[in-house]
Amino acid sequence: MEDKKKDHYWIKSGFINIIQNFSGVFFGFASFYVLVRVLSKNDFGVWTLFMSTFTILEAIRSGLIQNALIKFISSSDKEHHKDITTASFAISGVVSLISVAAIFIFAPFLSKLWNSPQLTSLLYFYTVIYLFSGAQAQFNAVEQANLRYNGIFIAGLIKQASFFCFILICYIFSFEVKLIYLVWVQMFSALVAMLIAFSFVRHNLALSIQLSRSWVNKLFGYGKYAFGTLISSLLSNTIDQMMLGAMLSPAASGAFNIAVRITNLIDIPGNAIATIVFPQSAKRMEVDGTSAVKYLYEKSVGTTLALVLPVVIFLYLFSGIVITTIAGEKYNDSIPLLQVTLLYCLLIPYGRQFGNILDSIGKTRLTFLVVLGTASLNLILNYFFIGRLGVMGAAYATLCSNLIGFTVAQIILKREINVNLLNTFVYAYKFYPEFLNKYIKPYWEKKSLRN
Repeated sequence: MEDKKKDHYWIKSGFINIIQNFSGVFFGFASFYVLVRVLSKNDFGVWTLFMSTFTILEAIRSGLIQNALIKFISSSDKEHHKDITTASFAISGVVSLISVAAIFIFAPFLSKLWNSPQLTSLLYFYTVIYLFSGAQAQFNAVEQANLRYNGIFIAGLIKQASFFCFILICYIFSFEVKLIYLVWVQMFSALVAMLIAFSFVRHNLALSIQLSRSWVNKLFGYGKYAFGTLISSLLSNTIDQMMLGAMLSPAASGAFNIAVRITNLIDIPGNAIATIVFPQSAKRMEVDGTSAVKYLYEKSVGTTLALVLPVVIFLYLFSGIVITTIAGEKYNDSIPLLQVTLLYCLLIPYGRQFGNILDSIGKTRLTFLVVLGTASLNLILNYFFIGRLGVMGAAYATLCSNLIGFTVAQIILKREINVNLLNTFVYAYKFYPEFLNKYIKPYWEKKSLRN
């Protein structure tokens, strides 16, 4: 009976999170598909740089707060939940105010660095979105900590679908699309998403009257390394686009972003599995120790590999057709970029679960140091490779830094929880027959009996 409950949790949670990640990538991809047709190459490049900045600023807050809130609510007695949530909201408020101040200070500098005058006004308006999305992130974290995902899915779906619908209408009816219009629509979408997220979590959202310094210190002590890890990871993933914008042009950054957008499709199963594994790993570490965490890592990575490998092979073989179909012939220079980025996509499942597992067992400082080292190496390699090879240099630099980061991570996991790299391939190989025998065959057998 207990096994059935566990299977039900994993199946239901996995399904919701895969649908959530699929819808997120779908609408992000569909929006990109329309934007490359309604924006000039330069405007699309500016939008890419804006979104890269947007992503990093969101990560500053979520990295410092979200994982810490989820971990402590998942592994603490219910009587402490009020204090934990209140402390998390307090930290979030302070971080949001500091980030908003930083945006107003540095927006003109970034506009000048990337030779994009309109970027200043985009970032100023973004501060409103930042406040709405901060509240939504808090609500989502409380829901995830309680092992529920419906509100996260619906809020994210509405937020992304509304933005896509706007640009699709503009495309169909040939309305002029200015970048500032896109930010205004995002502002409205963020407000709606925040209200939806609150409606799903309000019954579990209990706050205490007094702020607990003890929990503030615990959350911040844990979150500061998770924050550093996430920021370093995002910088590692976006520094190539930012440096292309600074060293070459916004158009070069846009061309590289197209390859990245396509490979984001491969992140769907990995993101879904990571969302489920993190709270489960925190719980199992408390009860079963490192052996259970070792199994979670190997199994989750193997499952993700089994899901992404066919997609990687398909995209590599038909990269030319994919780029031309999606972005048009004016972006043919993205074809070789896509082929290189696909190679390090196979390393993403390892890196994502590495951070998840180490964070869940309290080794956030170690995760931070590894990711910071990888990001720093990526920055250095990008500088030299872009200077010598142009746009392709960014792809090669990221590939090299990911390979080195992967090697270091596996050595650490072997030492900390005795992970066996070969087991990930075994689980990947076993995934197909297991899925067939456990889910597909019973379904068809029941269907045939009914008929």
